[in-house]
Amino acid sequence: MKTDSPAPLRLLDSLDAFTEHSGRLLAWLNVAMVLLTFAVVIMRYLFDQSSIFLQESVMYLHATLFMLASAYTLKHNDHVRVDILYQRMPGRGKALVDLLGTLLLMLPVVIYIALSSWGYVLDSWAILETSPESSGIPAIFLLKTLIPVMCALLFIQGGAEVLRNGAVLLGWRRKEQSGDVEDRL
Repeated sequence: MKTDSPAPLRLLDSLDAFTEHSGRLLAWLNVAMVLLTFAVVIMRYLFDQSSIFLQESVMYLHATLFMLASAYTLKHNDHVRVDILYQRMPGRGKALVDLLGTLLLMLPVVIYIALSSWGYVLDSWAILETSPESSGIPAIFLLKTLIPVMCALLFIQGGAEVLRNGAVLLGWRRKEQSGDVEDRL
């Protein structure tokens, strides 16, 4: 696609594409989680067997999906929000609220979580923390690593949201090959 859009909009496209591809890839964890849960139930109720490893695998997959898909959820504006006034605002008003919310709330909280979790994650890596269960997954340090990774992904998508809402406030438009102006940034 030929474009003469401003550089920030091209960067926005790249950030959005990264988040979109990540989210679509992570969606496959749902399939694995369902299959493992099914296997755990079948083993337990049909064969009277249990597997701590499989049960923890479901937990790891759920945590991975929940933590790493948060940026995808942000991109698609699917986070929980109270929008009593927001839904009645014009596009520029929504962009201003979203921009301020991202800059003053979301990004500072993400930075705080990343910084405050760093020692916790490093300590876990230093001892290669394992499951307290003898037959559990010997990699709790990997599970804890999801915290700063989630923060990095949210920070990237937060940057995309700043660009998107800034572009709306500045009146920037994306031009397609035909010269028509796209409404959605």
